Amino acid sequence: MTALTDVARRAGVSPATASRVLSGSGPASADARARVRSAADALGYRTHPVARMFARGRGTRIVLAIRDANRSILSDPFVSRAAAAVAEVADTAGLGVALRRLPLDCETDLAELAADRSVAAVLLAGHDHRLPARLPRALHGRSATIGAAGADVDSGAGIGALLRHLHATGRRRIAMVAGPRWVAAARTPLDAYATFVADAGLPVRTVAGDFTTARGRVAARRILRTWPDTDAIVAVSDATALGVLDALSALGVRVPGDVAVTGFDDSPLAAAARLTSATHPVERIAAYAADAALRGGEARRLFPSRPKLRASCGGTDSTA
Repeated sequence: MTALTDVARRAGVSPATASRVLSGSGPASADARARVRSAADALGYRTHPVARMFARGRGTRIVLAIRDANRSILSDPFVSRAAAAVAEVADTAGLGVALRRLPLDCETDLAELAADRSVAAVLLAGHDHRLPARLPRALHGRSATIGAAGADVDSGAGIGALLRHLHATGRRRIAMVAGPRWVAAARTPLDAYATFVADAGLPVRTVAGDFTTARGRVAARRILRTWPDTDAIVAVSDATALGVLDALSALGVRVPGDVAVTGFDDSPLAAAARLTSATHPVERIAAYAADAALRGGEARRLFPSRPKLRASCGGTDSTA
């Protein structure tokens, strides 16, 4: 890889002069500018986006911005895993990392981030389908989204595989605890469920959730009150599924004998609770998005999700 010192040597100038020319951040003679640019072109040198930000007095940290109505989202395992991965990318780039919760109505907050010259890049999670298009212009080229329309997990494939397993083991009255309807990424699992039950000729049974254990407890009670013959509950997060398991235990419902339960994320807690889940490579997704934001590219990629079968649906702790 061509270094700045290589360009300076070829142009016959100091590294400091080459840096000023390539970043556009200081004085240099017309002759020096011409020689530096010619050397950079000949060597194929490209200034790293982060270096340009530093030269312009911008860029000491990456902000992981989580959009949610509840402050408790900051202690969610997904956020902890994503923040750790972003911190590794930031450290490699010589940057710090900051974690920030944004309210659902966050246009003012985004404008503040856009105007903050210490912000090298912003990663936005918890967005809806409209928000990415409404990002301030100053964040274009240094932001990325985690979730639908950005770097995301193929939750449709993961949920679909869990549903097929439940059906293959005789479950015919499957309910889903969905995610918040305003979250763009929550739409895919719900669509996968709707398609599956329609194709299989099964009844539709869905209740809204919010990725929390408390809501999982409430949802399980509501499902059994509304549809007492339910024989499986699919939750779109492990935290929610753990709440479902807790409620079923309190009600004396046998798992998986009476009701099978699945989650999503394959978190360490899922393995400890022998909860069937599907993989969600949060760390890889967050690192990919952070790198894309720093380099000024788009972060559009689906990461695979695979089922992990455990005791909560009669599995034997294996990957399907």
